[in-house]
Amino acid sequence: MRLLMHTCCAPCSVYCIDSLREEGIEPTVYWYNPNIHPYMEYKMRRDTLKEYTKSINVQAFFEEDYGLDEFCKNVICDLQNRCQNYCYRVRLEQTAKYAKEHGYDTISTTLLVSPYQKHEILKEQGEEIAKKYGLQFLYRDFRAGFREGQEKARELGLYMQKYCGCIFSEEDRYRKQIKNMLTATSNSKDDKKS
Repeated sequence: MRLLMHTCCAPCSVYCIDSLREEGIEPTVYWYNPNIHPYMEYKMRRDTLKEYTKSINVQAFFEEDYGLDEFCKNVICDLQNRCQNYCYRVRLEQTAKYAKEHGYDTISTTLLVSPYQKHEILKEQGEEIAKKYGLQFLYRDFRAGFREGQEKARELGLYMQKYCGCIFSEEDRYRKQIKNMLTATSNSKDDKKS
């Protein structure tokens, strides 16, 4: 098996790589994440993954495509379904294309480690896209090792992001805080009027 594994970040790759190696599978890491924003976040995740893969001697390919304009055009009409309608699909599709062009027979993704992702949709899309390119999709439910991988990433001093990746997921992270701040501001204005 020649496995090309789409990789969203170093912390999510820790458990995936470790568990695959325990199975005797040596993954090749593939970075393609035009959904990660803003640019400094994109750069930090990419650079951390470069350092990590070098440190554990994993072959990695990095496809540069900071695609804010393209991302926005593709998700703006349906923000609630952006993950399944754009983010998963565009990354899995590009991984499959690269795999086919470079002699890999199997693809997978580190997104399968996150308990926050839509796991069944990832599996379904991965299988569909792999089949389209004459590849296999290696499905593993890595979620059982999510906390273990995160802990090891912290011990290694890897950059630990605070949101999934896109600008809208960052907003989701702060949604309650923003709402409380707006409520406090509104109440303050009302107090001044009294």
